[in-house]
Amino acid sequence: MKSILLRLLSVFAIAFVPLRAADETRTATLQTADDARVAATLASDRTKLDALFSDELRYAHSSGNVDTKASFMDALAAGRLKYIAWEYVERSFSFPAPGIALMSGRTRIKVARADGEMEMLLSYLAVWREEKGQWRFLAWQSAKLPEAAAAK
Repeated sequence: MKSILLRLLSVFAIAFVPLRAADETRTATLQTADDARVAATLASDRTKLDALFSDELRYAHSSGNVDTKASFMDALAAGRLKYIAWEYVERSFSFPAPGIALMSGRTRIKVARADGEMEMLLSYLAVWREEKGQWRFLAWQSAKLPEAAAAK
């Protein structure tokens, strides 16, 4: 009985190691893609954002406003929305289905709009989807957090 359990455990361990390595590789790839997305957002780089954003992008701001790919890129290009700073407090990835990655955590951003600049601590959930072999940014949903949440 003991040897059967040991065999089962070793089979499970052998099967689990490649899955974990695959998740680590996907996580590193997605961190790089997301870093590029943040840099392109800060630079209002329409060309890079176009390559990173899914054509089906749904970007729900913490204010409740929702943008499509076109409306979000237009707001950045026209200067109606300008991201000045973006710093992750926490960022993690999970893979609930093939070709889908969830990114969640907290981030501190500073934005400028027509009504002035503001700095916010946000909780967020983002979705990345693999499209034709490339990870593309599909969705963003965020909520403002009180500053006391930064200490947690």
